[in-house]
Amino acid sequence: MDEEKKVTIIPATSTTKKADKMVVIYARESSNTAEQLKALSSQISKLTQKVASHQGWKLYDTFLEIHTGKTGSSREQFNRLHSQAYAGLIDIVISTTIARFGRNTEEVIESLRILRACDVQVIFVDDGLDSFKDNDTLMIELFAALAQAENENRSEAIQWGHEKRACQGQSKLYNRKTYGYKNGTQGSLEIVEDQAENVKLIFNLYLSSLTTLGIIRELKKRNIKSPTGKDQWCKRTIDTMLSNEKYTGRVILLKNNEKVPSYEFKEHHDPIISEEIFDAVQLEKSKRSNIENGKRKSCKYSSKKPNQE
Repeated sequence: MDEEKKVTIIPATSTTKKADKMVVIYARESSNTAEQLKALSSQISKLTQKVASHQGWKLYDTFLEIHTGKTGSSREQFNRLHSQAYAGLIDIVISTTIARFGRNTEEVIESLRILRACDVQVIFVDDGLDSFKDNDTLMIELFAALAQAENENRSEAIQWGHEKRACQGQSKLYNRKTYGYKNGTQGSLEIVEDQAENVKLIFNLYLSSLTTLGIIRELKKRNIKSPTGKDQWCKRTIDTMLSNEKYTGRVILLKNNEKVPSYEFKEHHDPIISEEIFDAVQLEKSKRSNIENGKRKSCKYSSKKPNQE
């Protein structure tokens, strides 16, 4: 009789290693101030450590944006994130909070819809929310709405603070320097004499019938450097200077915001140009306008100095 064969059954084991999840980081701040850049760096560091400490996760890409929360501002990185999701390149997106992820409720929900359709999971680390958990879906929508309301209230508070300080004459914006002035030890505007002479020259050249291009040529001929130190002045710089009431000693804040009143501070600092010369330049600019009632005017002005041929 044959010896009984002893057979040992060895359980099947998979030799195929489970693929790592491809994880991307999304971080955003609304401006590039030193404080917010530091906050952005903190977000990145925290999220990078989160990925590194999680078994089965692999960092695939990092998306960094510095953009305002206002609707309409470009978000190239946000769109690139969606493109990677569509391409099936990523599995998980992590961000610190919903407020950092989307600018408003609609944007957050729409982005989550896109990512879910691509089978991409979104985790908000600080909020403790996960888009793949059904119980968290409603909470994410609620958090997004609250974040939007908070951002709107913050913007309104900042705007109100600007208006209040402007009305009281305490806004630091009154002392924002321009060519011809510098900030003194107390922050107030002080005249820079050599620059002030150039400002006077530009106003006088304009009133002597020179065009903006003619003024630029004359400044180059006299070897007068631009505010940035270049040999050639920019046309826009000249146009802006000729319309800047700050050279008369006045400052007008919020003049380009049609939604709020503007604030004028008269005799705020020493003038470089008299009100009479400034008004004469504004009148001359109006006369020289190329467009009047939709038709081009026939009058022409010289780019040469008077009596110069």
